[in-house]
Formats: sequence, structure tokens, C-alpha cells
Amino acid sequence: MMTIRPSNERGGGDYGWLKTRHTFSFNDYSDPKWMGFRSLRVINEDWVAPSGGFPTHPHRDMEIITYVLSGKLEHKDSLGTGSVILPGDGQRMTAGRGIRHSEANPSPTESVHLLQIWILPDKQGHEPGYEQKNFPEVEKRGKLRLIASSDGAEGSVKINQDAKLFVTLLAPGEEVTQSLGAKRHAWLQVAKGEVELNGQKLHQGDGAAISEEKKLTIKATEDAEVLLFDLA
Repeated sequence: MMTIRPSNERGGGDYGWLKTRHTFSFNDYSDPKWMGFRSLRVINEDWVAPSGGFPTHPHRDMEIITYVLSGKLEHKDSLGTGSVILPGDGQRMTAGRGIRHSEANPSPTESVHLLQIWILPDKQGHEPGYEQKNFPEVEKRGKLRLIASSDGAEGSVKINQDAKLFVTLLAPGEEVTQSLGAKRHAWLQVAKGEVELNGQKLHQGDGAAISEEKKLTIKATEDAEVLLFDLA
């Protein structure tokens, strides 16, 4: 069973320094049909204008993954972390008992395009933490690359939840397959391009909630970048 979340039905707005689209209910946007899916709580697609950014603000009890599609994003937090997140990096911040951070576009000329992902943790009160790794394009080209998991398998960043995040880059006509275990669910997010998921066409920004499917086939109809979540 698949339920499509069309890109053009997402919430969000344009605030000048920030254009954002919300797959699930977030801040002032509320849709009782789309409060999240399994442990997946937020997928925000953001475009931050040159020299724009989110000032320092708090989070707690959330696993936060930032995935940059183009441009650069500068991160600073109350743990003393200072980093620049580049396209293809896997970045995870465990908010746990509480953390404060800021995110800014350091470029005076180029916008940054990113996905901000929140996953509910397996319990409250984790130790706050930060992890960032680079996953080269060659590792994602034509294959599903694990970039986040509960056990840090295959060099992925570690999250405190029974969930896996895969990323793939596909050329037109290229396809990948993934099996789903018993009682597992999945969410697919089209970050770029256009694909067919088990024959169902999905465009940039579309998402799909997937349950009771044994096998997923993702086939690109144009150059595409896709995120696939395997969820309990």
C-alpha cells in the first residue's frame, strides 16, 4: 500500500530569506492527515537566501538530520561544534536533554537548498551529540547508500531510533530495488528529478508512505536524487 504526498499540497511559505515547504505539520502549518509517518516527524525542504540563516534556537528529544542538496550550510551549537555541511554529507544532531544551535548560509551570492529531517528518538533524555560524515557521490550512484542507522552500520551516522536512511543518485532509466522486512514501513522522498516507485510516478518534492509492500523498485525517468527511510 502506498499513499502519495504530492509536492504541491505541502505547507510552508516564502519569507524572503527563507522559502520552505513542509511535508508534515510544522509551526503554523497544521494538517491532521499529515502529522508525520511512524517515527518520521519532519521533512522540510528549505531554500535559504545568501547570507540568511536560522538564529540560535533550542531543541530537545529529537534526532535531526540535515541533508544539503546544493550550496553550503554553516552549523554551530552549544556543544562547541562548528562545521560546514556540504552536498552529500550526512549530518546528525541528537537534541536529547537539550541543545541550542544555529544554521546559516555563509555565501553572499549563492542560496543553499536542503532537507531538514526530524526523527522521534527511541526514548527521551539522550545525551546531546553531533556527527557528520561525507558520503561520496560514487557510493550513491546507481545504488542505495546507507547514511543513517541505529547502529552506525556501513559507516553511517548513528541515530537513536530503529530507522535507516538510504540515499541514491539515478540516471534516466536506472533503477534500484529494496526489500522491506515483515512489519516494516518506508517513506520515499524525491529530492531531485522524477522517478517511478513500483510503477507510480513521483516528481521532485513528492513523498510516499509505504506499508505492506515486500519489495520497492525505484526507477528514474530523469536524473534523480532520492531518500528512502526504512522504519519500524
